[in-house]
Amino acid sequence: MHGKLIVHGKQGHVAYPDRIVNPIHQSLAALDALAKTEWDKGNEFFPPTSFQLTNIMSGTGAANVVPGQLEALFNLRFSTALTIDAIKERTEAILHQHGLHFDLRWQIGGEPFITKKGKLVTATQRAIKEITGLDSVSSTGGGTSDGRYIAPTGAEVVELGVLNATAHQIDERVRVEDLDTLARIYEKLLKILLDVAA
Repeated sequence: MHGKLIVHGKQGHVAYPDRIVNPIHQSLAALDALAKTEWDKGNEFFPPTSFQLTNIMSGTGAANVVPGQLEALFNLRFSTALTIDAIKERTEAILHQHGLHFDLRWQIGGEPFITKKGKLVTATQRAIKEITGLDSVSSTGGGTSDGRYIAPTGAEVVELGVLNATAHQIDERVRVEDLDTLARIYEKLLKILLDVAA
């Protein structure tokens, strides 16, 4: 889930500190507290919840003007150990503890889900083994996929793709050989599920 935090201050000239309220100074301790919060310990299926600041924007572009507001964007990757309401309440409590005058808007990208081992998971593991010779391990780590829209229907969901070691980095890339291997795994998986002779 994403948060957009706007901290309100009072813009003015740096030469008159008694006439300004610096939202940058006010925000730093609160943002640090959010980043250092232990949200949960995770569980058998998920790692602990992660809080990441992704953007901080403030200032007028002038070195002698205190801005009137600070905008911070952040993301929480959370597990089934927490609820959306609990995250919202804890976040707002920390911001209030630091005396901030703020607006906070939330965007829910998707809720965590767990697929129990069934026909699809078993067939996927078998296809991976037959094509690569590797035993696969189920994991909830990694990025977000459209599986979040399918899981609420009760269907089994498996996310299977290329390695994401360079995801969202400069020079993000995928090896051509991995695409070929993945295509062969998909083909094998379909044959297993459709019970078609390999």
